[in-house]
Amino acid sequence: MPQKIAVAVIHGIGEANPEFAQKDSPKFTSGFAKKLKSELAEVLDEEVDTIDVKLVIEPIYWAEVVQTIQDELCDRLQIEGKLKKFFRLGEFIFHSLSDSVAYQVTSSSAASDRHIYDGIHQCFADTLKKLATSAGDKAPLCIVAHSLGSTIASNYIWDLQNNQAQISIGNTPLEKGETLSLFYTFGSQIAFWSLRHKDFGTPITVPSPKLSQHYPNLRGEWVNFYDEDDLLGYPIQNINEKYKRVVKDKKVNAGGMLQNWNPTSHNEYWTDGEVIKPIAKTLADTWRLLNP
Repeated sequence: MPQKIAVAVIHGIGEANPEFAQKDSPKFTSGFAKKLKSELAEVLDEEVDTIDVKLVIEPIYWAEVVQTIQDELCDRLQIEGKLKKFFRLGEFIFHSLSDSVAYQVTSSSAASDRHIYDGIHQCFADTLKKLATSAGDKAPLCIVAHSLGSTIASNYIWDLQNNQAQISIGNTPLEKGETLSLFYTFGSQIAFWSLRHKDFGTPITVPSPKLSQHYPNLRGEWVNFYDEDDLLGYPIQNINEKYKRVVKDKKVNAGGMLQNWNPTSHNEYWTDGEVIKPIAKTLADTWRLLNP
């Protein structure tokens, strides 16, 4: 039986639509997942319908962890009218900032102050469990992360690689992050989060240090896509020398004529060819190597 590749897709800041977590909804299937399958089929010269036997895509929807308490705070402050001003820009800013602040945690944080951080990470763990079931316990793992989702993914893998996780983690190689081979970030705020650490910190290891134990011939990569007009997404590789050895930044012009020259490009990476095509090509090359 051919070895499948597991792909975990995590959304970023703001009030994400619950349909992101529903793979059969138009929002998910007509966006990144559908386009990725289409591009992969083109590279492999196959029908799109056959891609499901090669690739398993699961969304990581974490917004619900913070949504309830954000709504409660909004009600207590009585600011619903304010959030609707300026074409609902206030709503986006409120949810974006509160997502980031709520997610923060330090090594000395009490258990009672980790509920958001750990709750979001449990969503991540639960998704990897689904992937281990549907793609295989040792399926190579590809993570695709947008915006704050890239920071969440980085922190999650860091915790795994440094034995710092304080949530329920499955015991399969995939769930333990041992098969992580590909990491794609776009619209990333990892640069901001690096400010919390001396000399801007240390990146996760990509591919996983234990990948070679499962797939000696696989090579991994971390590519960070960013648009210069995206005010919420930044390059990563020059954070410090450690990041430079792990990450490759790739500048793109995300979106169509109405988006690629302004900050709305932040939400346009999902279906942009400059992002999707290189990911699809690497996935195709990886699958061929796994299934000669």
